Parts: sequence; structure tokens; C-alpha cells
Amino acid sequence: MSNGDDDSPVPPGTEPNELDDPAGLEALLEFLKRSRGFDFSGYKRSSLSRRIVKRMQMVEVGRYADYVDYLEVHPDEYPMLFNMILINVTAFYRDVPAWSALATHLRRIVEAKGPDEPIRIWSAGCASGEEAYTLAMLLAEIIGIEACAKRAKIYATDLDEEALNHARQATYSPKAIEGVPADMLEKYFTRSGSAYVFHRELRRAVIFGRHDLVQDAPISRIDLLSCRNTLMYFNAETQTKILSRLHFALAPDGILFLGKAEMLLTHTDLFTPVELKLRIFSRARNGKNMREVAHRADLLGATNGEGRESEQQRVYKGAFEAAPVALVVVDTLGRIALINPRAAHMFSLTLHDIGRPFQDLELSYRPVELRSCIEQAQQERRVIGLKDVERTGPTGDKTYLDIDVAPLVVDGGSLSGVQVAFVDVSPAHRVQAELRRASAELEAAHEELQSTSEELETTNEELQSTVEELETTNEELQSTNEELETMNEELQSTNEELQTMNEELRQRGDELNQLNGFLGAILGSLRAGVAVLDDELLVKAWNGKMEDLWGLRTEEVIGKNFLGLDIGVPIDRLRSSLRSSVADGPDDVRVLDCTNRRGKPVRCKVTVSPLRGEHGKGVILLFEEV
Repeated sequence: MSNGDDDSPVPPGTEPNELDDPAGLEALLEFLKRSRGFDFSGYKRSSLSRRIVKRMQMVEVGRYADYVDYLEVHPDEYPMLFNMILINVTAFYRDVPAWSALATHLRRIVEAKGPDEPIRIWSAGCASGEEAYTLAMLLAEIIGIEACAKRAKIYATDLDEEALNHARQATYSPKAIEGVPADMLEKYFTRSGSAYVFHRELRRAVIFGRHDLVQDAPISRIDLLSCRNTLMYFNAETQTKILSRLHFALAPDGILFLGKAEMLLTHTDLFTPVELKLRIFSRARNGKNMREVAHRADLLGATNGEGRESEQQRVYKGAFEAAPVALVVVDTLGRIALINPRAAHMFSLTLHDIGRPFQDLELSYRPVELRSCIEQAQQERRVIGLKDVERTGPTGDKTYLDIDVAPLVVDGGSLSGVQVAFVDVSPAHRVQAELRRASAELEAAHEELQSTSEELETTNEELQSTVEELETTNEELQSTNEELETMNEELQSTNEELQTMNEELRQRGDELNQLNGFLGAILGSLRAGVAVLDDELLVKAWNGKMEDLWGLRTEEVIGKNFLGLDIGVPIDRLRSSLRSSVADGPDDVRVLDCTNRRGKPVRCKVTVSPLRGEHGKGVILLFEEV
């Protein structure tokens, strides 16, 4: 989300570094979430702050904290701010080659369905609806208008209610439909005055609604999901969250259609590239759901007879001693109660250690401090787990242990002790290290692939000559690419605003020219000489009769003090009247002996009147020959 806005002037009285306030920005975002329910925490801060600062400049507010105060006093400012943040840049058939390829995949989806089976499409981040209606036309070209209106369910969602209201109207300006081919325009649009209205029957197949990709539950069983140039506004963590929801939303054979700035090379566990260059992906088939099932039996359970109890105890003892992990049991008094052979071997313990206080053993604090974990397990009655604890053996070799400290609870809920289990995970740790190295190599391969892809794909549409530099990491490249796309959309949004402003200024300029011409005609038509002065007695207007009387042209007197003009008028006799009129005094009429531009004496009736109006005070002088 950035364009040339970074060079915009800061509000008056604001130093350039005053808006570089991350804490102030976060406080503003929290205020928006609390007061209006809009959660922008997952948006990229660079683009988000640019859009907010641009809006602050428009209302001449210099600090985030001051803008919070401004919002509280001016509730009508919220829609203006949200419209600025939620950039609604879209178009019909944006990136034509991508739409052509998408039509092929959509046809394959349709052919795989029954003749009456519904076709579910989701346009996420639809803005003003152009893309949703493009999807409707795409499907109608495949199955026909009547079948599309009957079978299709096209869900078009966005955060911006104002944009959704525009989309529901299905009415677009000639500029908005420039991307629609001529044959499609004739087939799917009707001219209404100076606008174009989308096909009424197909319009009913498109369902518009407000939806938050971050917070709201996704729509399910979607055959085609279009989410173009939306993910790039979010940070990496939020993108991952959204992508998991989009993965859930898609049907098993569903297609995901993204914008040209979105690659998904780091999300291959969720989506598989179908046409990476055109950003078309399929839902990854990874139907493995891992579940943990834990079973626990009390070592001191109730029995139905003395013989049965002894047999259970023998079974427990055998299982305890044969356990594949090292086990140590500490009773409620903090003494060693049981040690299995693996624990004795691992920590050099003997039968003589049974009954000793656990805190006296080296095991209680090495390789990790266990006494606090035992106390926590006893107090909270839950298992305390420690992962990848490094232990150095007597020979200097290193092993890695997972340690579980579990309370032993007998019937009735009373605590009989704590069991400490030491699981040797050294082989797994080595495998993880190898996996990390393999992942690093894979990540390097991804980075190299993405760098190569970007070098081929980032040719500028207008200049066709600039190739972006190769980035060093996958995340840096993705972030840069998304930022550039965001800047283009902001620039497009700003250009549209400027065009609207220019048109308004042109109309006002025409009106002003007409008004000035009208006033000039009035002044020129008067047979009396007219001069208009401001509150400092500087000449603001001088009609043709004044030129004829005193011989000074308009361009010679405009902006000069009337009292200093060299004309044949006894100006000193007018000085008090002029001052009085500036002070909003009464009209003054007097007859003066003057000398005209030809040097002949003339008698003039001079009327001095105050100039009153919302644009300031002044004086009107009227000279009539007597």
C-alpha cells in the first residue's frame, strides 16, 4: 500500500520525525479496535502507517495521539479513515492472461461435476465488485447464462461496507468497464444514461457480504477461491493464518487464484502450484491428522482381594523395571521411593539411594533443576514437561533428554508421589538437526527459485526494460514484491482522487471566469467611475470610466495605495472619509473640484461607501461628473 505518498508534506507544525512513533501507531490501532471493532493488528505497519498519515495530513493533525482525540470529537471521520486504509483498487479482467488460464481450470471443475450440481465460487476482498462479476461472466461463458444463474453461488466479500454497497448496485462508469472486451460488454451490460449496468439475471448469482478474513469463519466447499492482491497487505504471521482458512474453505479439487505479487512458495504443505507464473494453485492433499492418545494407570490402585493386589503389584513392578525409559519415583516427603534399572545405569544410582532425600542427589539439579518442577507438579496436579535437556556424560559425550514430571494420584485424589521419566531423544535430536539442515537447503532452493522467477516476472508493463534485483531471502523478496504492488494500487487510488479534484477545480475555474467576466461587464457599463479599495486602501478594482477621468490604466493602479496615486483629485479631503468607511462608518457624499486627465477642471460628486462581506472590509468610491 504505498505510492508517492511518502513524499507528501507533513501537517503544519509537525517535524518529520514526529510521525515515526510505533508506540503511538499501536495505540491508535488499539483505539480503532476498541471503539469500532476493526482489527488492523495483522496489517503490515509500513503501508498501514502511510495510509493513516496521509489521512492525518488531510485533516491537518500532526500526531497519532492527537488523531485519536480528533476521532473522538469527529465520529464522521471514521469512514474516511477506513476508506483510506482499505484500498479498493480492482478492475474487470485484471491481468488478462491469468483469466484466460483460469477459464481452462474452471472448465475442468465444471466438467467433473454433475449437470445439476451447484458451483461454489468465493471472491475474497472483492472491493467494488468488478472481479466478482468477471467470475460470473467467466462461468457463464462455460455453461451458459441461464445455467450459471441457476447453478452458481458466487460469494463476494470485503471489509468495506461502502465498497460493498457500490458493488451491489452493479453500475459502473465508462472508465471502469474499459477492461471488458467489446463482445462481452454488449452481452453482459446494459447502457443506462452515462453508466453501464451488469446483467440482471447473473447479478442474482452474486451474493455480497461483509467478511473479515482474519476473524470470521471461512465459507466452505468452495470450488474456485479468488483472493487477489489481498494477502500482501498482511504480515507473514497473519498471512499464514488466512491461508490455513482458505485451505479449509476449498473443496478437495478446488482452485486458489491469487494476485501477481503472491507466490506461496513457503506454504507448499497447504497449496500446490498449478501455474505459478499466473498464481493459480490447487489444494494440497495432506489428509494426515495426527492425534495423541495418552493412557495412565495408578501404581497404587484399589483391588478386590489380597491375592489379586499382590499380583497387580508384581505386574506394576515388572512393568516399572522393564520400562524403556529411565524412571525415578519421589514420595510426598521428597525421598527416593523407586528407581528402575535404566535410571540406575544412566545416573549411577544404587539401592542405597532409595530412601535418601531427592535434593541430596546430583540428579536433582543436574542436568537440569528438577526440585521446582516436582513442587509445581505436586501443587498443580499436572505433568510438567522439559524438552531437549542437554546432558554431558562422564566421558564427555552429549545426550538429549525429554523429562516428564508426573504426579501420582491414587483413588480419592490423594497424592502418593511424583514420577520423573527421562526419555533419551538423542537419535531424534540428531534426526531433527539433519532435518533442519535439509530444511535450510530446501529454503535456499526456494529462495533461488523465487529469485529466478521474480527476475523473469517483474518486467514493468510500461517501460518493459527494468528488471528487479534478486533478493537474498524468500521473505525479503516476498515483502518487497508485495510492497511494490501495494504502492501501485495506492497510486491508482490517488490518481483517481486527483482526477476528481481536477474536474472540480476546472468547473470552479469556469464559474469564476464567468463571474469575473460578469463583474467586469457591470463595472465597464457604469457611466460613473468606480474604484474598490481593501482595508489598507490598496486598489482592488478600477473601471474604464476611472481610466477616462484620471488617465491611469487599471494595471498601473491595481495593488497600489489610493492615497499615493497622482490623479487630479484632492485626495486629502477624502482621507477621513476613507478611514471612516474602513471602520464600517456611514456613507459620505461630497462634491469636489478636480482636474481630469486632459487638465480641464471638473466637478465630481464623490460617494464613499463601506465594502462589507465575508471576504473582508474595504471601501467603494463612486465618481460622477456634475
